Amino acid sequence: MLNAVFYGEYGNRGMKQPYQPHIRGTTLPETMVGLLLLATFFASIFELNAVCLRYIDATKESVAALQNVQDRAEMLRNLAFTDLTNAATVQALMVNPPNAAPFAQKATETVKISAFPSPNGVTQLTRTPAGTVTTDSTATDLGRQLVKVDVSVAWKMTLGGRSRSEQTTTIISNGSKK
Repeated sequence: MLNAVFYGEYGNRGMKQPYQPHIRGTTLPETMVGLLLLATFFASIFELNAVCLRYIDATKESVAALQNVQDRAEMLRNLAFTDLTNAATVQALMVNPPNAAPFAQKATETVKISAFPSPNGVTQLTRTPAGTVTTDSTATDLGRQLVKVDVSVAWKMTLGGRSRSEQTTTIISNGSKK
């Protein structure tokens, strides 16, 4: 009876399975191409990360150089005027780096002191990355009222090996400190 009902409704075809396409597996070349694309993607992500880290290091160097220049200028500004115009005192001050940052071990620091507004020579001192300080030139007269102080730092940048420098100039008066 059940067969009669079944065949009567569907005819002679009987009950068929729903259509399913043949499921094929991926081939080795398709897998290899996928892995190659995935590896390329991750390699580019890692390289982008490395470039970003190098830019961060370069920025840290620039900030350290700026801090180095500002600290040295502040040290010179806090000297008594007679000490500031004495090359031996400034040379003794420059033996130590202006701050404890490791940046001082890779930078060359230069301090130029001249009379202001009419210079009569320039006293120039240079501190190498090794910490040796040399007096490159000595002014004949630095005056008694105003001096111009140039502090600069030069270094080879980690990113690209380019030469970089930071500099500041300040004019210091012979006045009393309060």
